[in-house]
Amino acid sequence: MLATPSSRLFLGVIPWYSVLIVTGICLALLIASREEKRLALPRDTVVDLALWVIPFGILGARLYYVLFAWETFAPDPISVLYIWQGGLAIYGAIIGGLLAVVLFARRRKLPLGTLTDLIAPGLILAQAIGRWGNYFNMEAYGVQIVDPAWQFFPAAVFIPSATGGAWHMATFFYESMWNLAVFLVLMLTRRRMHRTGDLSLWYFLLYGAGRLIIEGLRTDSLYAGGSLRISQVLALCICAVVLGIFLFRVLKQQGVRRLLSLRSLPMLACILLAVGCSIYMSLAGLTGIEASTLQCAVYSLAMIVSVLTVYTYEKSP
Repeated sequence: MLATPSSRLFLGVIPWYSVLIVTGICLALLIASREEKRLALPRDTVVDLALWVIPFGILGARLYYVLFAWETFAPDPISVLYIWQGGLAIYGAIIGGLLAVVLFARRRKLPLGTLTDLIAPGLILAQAIGRWGNYFNMEAYGVQIVDPAWQFFPAAVFIPSATGGAWHMATFFYESMWNLAVFLVLMLTRRRMHRTGDLSLWYFLLYGAGRLIIEGLRTDSLYAGGSLRISQVLALCICAVVLGIFLFRVLKQQGVRRLLSLRSLPMLACILLAVGCSIYMSLAGLTGIEASTLQCAVYSLAMIVSVLTVYTYEKSP
């Protein structure tokens, strides 16, 4: 699978990166419009909200990327405006979009949690679609794969270079599929979310869990302090905050007994599974495609456990 310069343009004119982003936004708006009725929000809330969220999100995505990769733009500052060439960070888009939602909620006097729940399913689907833009721009790929047995798509993607090119982990594809799975989970469980804001919390938890692992496989991460991957740090903090909120709820409602009951075992199993996987890989010295395969298997199982947690948590009195 090889993207040539000509194949990066839709109909030979428009960059595929731009086409995919616009497609993702349109589908997100369509899904949000359907959710608007279910959540009993005023008519045209989605349209009005989009006029705030989209520009804030794009601006935030670009500023975030430029902030942590300024050395790339310093020689030619005007290139900061060339967003069709790539360089949009999803965390920046989320931060910018969330700021817009907060301002919109205060202005319209609408519940913040309801608005974020409105956006969450469409947002993760847009992320799944947008990741394919990384393929056409030849970015967001992982470490090199030298074993010929794994040199095929979707396990790997061929990245051309001046020396001929090499096969790398198709991390953009891994994350796209993970995001698609999260979208399906949110759509299937959203009607069981009786507490405002819970759908948003599960979005952050599931997306953050996947990003935490996949980001560690990439070769073009944004760093702080020379060694910390910004996206991994944010993903870890987000997961910890959401799990902390769920834990606090359980302890507040029925104390430690509820936490140790069968109803909460799925959530505990999810946490222990992820921790156990990390410890095992560290002790076994697993790296590369072996670690990637194990991580994908563990987190696929963790997602199933998460779905069970949502079901039992919402069903319980």
